[in-house]
Amino acid sequence: MKANTLTIKSTDLKLISSILEGNREAFNELYRLYAKDFFLTCLRYAKNKADAEDYLQDAFVTLYKDLKQFDSDKASFRTWANRVVVNVCLQKVRKSSYKVIIEDIQNLVHTPSVNHNNALEQLSLKEMTKLISGLPSGYRTVFNMYVIDGFSHQEIAEYLNITASTSRTQLMKAKKILKKQMSTDESFRAVPQYG
Repeated sequence: MKANTLTIKSTDLKLISSILEGNREAFNELYRLYAKDFFLTCLRYAKNKADAEDYLQDAFVTLYKDLKQFDSDKASFRTWANRVVVNVCLQKVRKSSYKVIIEDIQNLVHTPSVNHNNALEQLSLKEMTKLISGLPSGYRTVFNMYVIDGFSHQEIAEYLNITASTSRTQLMKAKKILKKQMSTDESFRAVPQYG
């Protein structure tokens, strides 16, 4: 483990211990450390910035309530907390009033692979967030869960109450839309195409 990682883990554990003892300022410090990163996660799932801010607020309320469940032997705080944030976002997406019509067509096999020439890997976080936020809600959710947050298609199906086949289909369609956006947007033309 690198020295910087140990320092972060040590800082997180001290803050968490202090929060569990009732220190509100420690929670404010934890918020300052992670709010920006977690806001970007919320922004990937939300329909707009205002919704993302609501998601973030609810995520930190949940983090505060569930902090006693954090186990540093199982994961880093960042990893554990990011999963909590994603779960809050997914709950919000499921409860949202806007629904996307999902086509459940033939089972399309998608094998995840790492392609270092992949255009999304070469985009800045801000550029990628902008692209992803332009996807229809269902496609955006599946893309985030599978590509960014590492859920399997079966897990996505269970969370969203859809089939694994639908999850694969939505991922494929999301990729097609992203590829089209990147090929038509001048700012992305210099980046190799995603596919």
